[in-house]
Amino acid sequence: MTRPLILVTLLGLGLAGCGQSGSSEAAPAAPARPEATAAEKAILLAALPSPYNTADLDNGRRAFARCRSCHTIAEGGPNMTGPNLWGIFGRTAGSHADYNYTTALKTAGFTWDADRLDHWLQNPRSFLPGNKMTFPGLADATDRRDVIAWLKVETGYVPAAPATPVP
Repeated sequence: MTRPLILVTLLGLGLAGCGQSGSSEAAPAAPARPEATAAEKAILLAALPSPYNTADLDNGRRAFARCRSCHTIAEGGPNMTGPNLWGIFGRTAGSHADYNYTTALKTAGFTWDADRLDHWLQNPRSFLPGNKMTFPGLADATDRRDVIAWLKVETGYVPAAPATPVP
């Protein structure tokens, strides 16, 4: 699958959907993406829907530090005690490759979005009984907002393209 760079898209080329190669051959591994600059991250943050567009990314990074012992966020990163979170937004719960999910997550039947992640982070046990996550949750709504925005900026989230007006 080819994918336009998020930040180039946001900088003026217009938001475009992902294309997919018609070839049935496996695509070569993509080179590692360079770290986005602070200015590029600010542009992506501003493109997020409210309230995430006003989040504090530094606070989100600090709050996510509690999650790093179990989760990685790099594209192609390894699963640990928890699954890698690259591309979490839009992913079906319990579907990340090569991770041994509980039956509760495998059969949850939803797609991760900001609202579901907010409720999950507030209290994983009550959000989805039967999951194996031992993390007690983030009680503070601001910390949850900031973590979600930070994850969107850091894990390959592509904002939906605005509807094109019909002339």
